This record gives sequence, C-alpha cells and structure tokens, in this order.
Amino acid sequence: MAGNSTKSGLDVRATMDLSIIIVNWNSEDYLRQCLAGIYENTAGMAFEILVVDNASPAGKVDAVCCDYPAVKLVKSAENLGFARANNLGFRHSIGEYVLFLNPDTKVVGNAINRLLHQARELRDMGIIGGKLVDPDMAVQTTSIQKFPTILNQMADIEYLRRRFPHCRLWGIGPLFTRPEAVTRVEVIPGACMLLRRDVFVRVGGFSENYFMYAEDIDLNWKVARARLASYYVPEAIIVHYGGTSSRQQKVNEWATIMKYRAMRQYYVRNHGPLYAGTYQLAMASMAGLRLVVFVPLLGIARLRHRPSPVRQAFAKWIAVLKWALGLDDWALQAR
Repeated sequence: MAGNSTKSGLDVRATMDLSIIIVNWNSEDYLRQCLAGIYENTAGMAFEILVVDNASPAGKVDAVCCDYPAVKLVKSAENLGFARANNLGFRHSIGEYVLFLNPDTKVVGNAINRLLHQARELRDMGIIGGKLVDPDMAVQTTSIQKFPTILNQMADIEYLRRRFPHCRLWGIGPLFTRPEAVTRVEVIPGACMLLRRDVFVRVGGFSENYFMYAEDIDLNWKVARARLASYYVPEAIIVHYGGTSSRQQKVNEWATIMKYRAMRQYYVRNHGPLYAGTYQLAMASMAGLRLVVFVPLLGIARLRHRPSPVRQAFAKWIAVLKWALGLDDWALQAR
C-alpha cells in the first residue's frame, strides 16, 4: 500500500518512489478493478495513486475512491481530455517516478515493480512500458510501435502485423521474440507509460493541444528529441481491456474520426503542414481502395446473416473517408 508517511524533516518527494496517475471518464467499473490490481500486486515501494476525474456524467467515481481511501481524487469541472487531465494529475503528484495508467487496465503480478526496477537500471531511459495483453493473455500489437509515417499507416493492417511481425514497417518484432528481453523501441503507448519526474518536466509534459489520441506518440517524440530512449519490458504484463482486438468491438465512428484528426495534428506539429496534407490524401486513397474491396465481401457477409469483421472494417473506413474528405464535422453533428 502507498507509503505516505515520512520521517520528520525529510522531503516527502524524496521518499515517494512512484506516483500512479489514472484519468477516468465514466469508467468506474474498470477503475475499481484497476485499483484492486495495483494494491494486490504492488509492494516494496512507496507509491501514491491519483485519480483525475474528467467530469464523468455517471458521477460514480466518489463511491469507487471511498473504497480506497489512500487514493487522491482530483476532480475537474470539465472534460479536459487525456493530455490536460494527466498534466493536472502530475501537478498534484510527488513521486520521483510517474506512471500514467489507463483505468481499463489490470496489473498482472509484479508488473509495476518490474517497470520501476528497469527504469532505475537504464540510465538513458525516457519512457518505459510493458506488454499489453487481451483478457485471454494474447499480446496486443499496440504494446510497442514505430513512429507513424505515411507508409506504415497505409500498411497498418492487423492481419499483416501479426503475419509479418518482424517487418520493419511497424517495429513489433520484440513482442514475438524468444527469449524476451528489455528492448529499446520507438513508441510506448499511453495506456501504461512510466517516466522519471524530471524527464517529464524537461520535455514539457503532454502537449495539451491534443484532446485525445496521438498525445502519447507526441510525448515519445519529444523524449527521443531530448536524446532519451523508450524501452519495452516484456515481463511487465498489463491486461488492457480497451485494446482488445477490433474484431470483437463495434466500430465507434466518433472515436475513429477523433483518432485520425489527432494523427493529422501530430504530423502538422512534428513534420509540417505539407506532410500532414499528404497523409490525409493518402488515407483518402486507402479508404476508397479498401471500401471497393469490401463491398462484395460485405454482400457475402449479409447473405450469411452473421457478424463479420468485414462489416466492422467497412464501417471504420467509411469514417476514415469522411474525415479525409473533410466531412468529419458533418458526420459528428449527424450523430
């Protein structure tokens, strides 16, 4: 459990090993499970947990935190988005290291201890993260990433990623390598990322011009520009419910559009407007091509009268096409 007490005359920050920051928006059921997993599996360090509630409509976060009185609850009067809410939580934290953790995660075993141990061992560490898995323990290919480019985004197909995991386009080879070892990678996702406090301050924290999506990629980019490295720790296992394969989820048009908006914003910020515009044109072309391929497959799926990944893929690329053609505002208003 969190070690909040300190000896007289000692700096509190000097005795707090880790601050765990969790941003919540209407995810109280997941949050309760996430907190339970942390307290059940994490020991041997002084840590604190801060939950930042982004004005959740359900308003159940108080009940969850009442069951865990050591948790610091920081309430926002408005939905700040992921980046601003995490920065807010950071300003209330005191740990030497900080772990940004999604509420829809569950720590497996001593994952947090492993991350902190490796963070202390790796002198050039900027960001460190673990292996994200589905509830059935299947590895999620988003556990690590390459920095996004037009080419790897055009080829971003889950089947191809799993069929050819060692292809340099997406850089997920370490997820499928035995024996597994701590490995330097390009991007650690925001679902579970640990940094030293001074590093987070040095790079300016999360860029707050992002509302949701891409802010974690942007943070990895800033860390890399500061000549620090991101590392993947395969023995630190975290169940990530929100990352479950898209084959099992209904496509959310709003979330898809917001993701592609954020990616264009990332390109504008880090590669310039021309690159961002080229990315948007490339995605329009890819969306059109895939939809042409999916149309006959969609007809076959309808004849069979059963759920099909083709339907979900078709819905996703319809949303992408709306964004790429500048129809995203119209699409969101029509919801």
